Amino acid sequence: TFPMKLWLLVNSPCVHSVRWDARGEGLFIDQRLFEQELLGAGPSAAGEEELFKTKNFGSIVRQLNLYGFHKLAESPAGSAVGSTPMPTTASGDSGYGDGPLHHFWNPHFRYDRPDLLLKIKRLTKANKEKLDAGLEVTSR
Repeated sequence: TFPMKLWLLVNSPCVHSVRWDARGEGLFIDQRLFEQELLGAGPSAAGEEELFKTKNFGSIVRQLNLYGFHKLAESPAGSAVGSTPMPTTASGDSGYGDGPLHHFWNPHFRYDRPDLLLKIKRLTKANKEKLDAGLEVTSR
């Protein structure tokens, strides 16, 4: 599923475009680096099977929204970017490129709680109606 792919990416030492925020409760996506690294939009793209069935970053943002991720405004300096939910090193090296940096949050996407991934459901019309009615969404 999309949330599981995202979980694997943010925890992979080989992926540099997706990182946990300082508290491990949200993720940063470096758009330009993500496009090169994972969408095959640049020279550094690996020749492996496509992870996402798109080369368009906007489609990834749409998927994030469909799964209940919310884009956060520019984060304060306290939310330093790191590969693990800890402040960056004293040198300030965050390993990021110069692309637009997007910060997304979902209450069930946390560094220390992989078990919560099961609670992330795709927001279909039927699921939205259930949520609006106060019912629990149990299937995708």
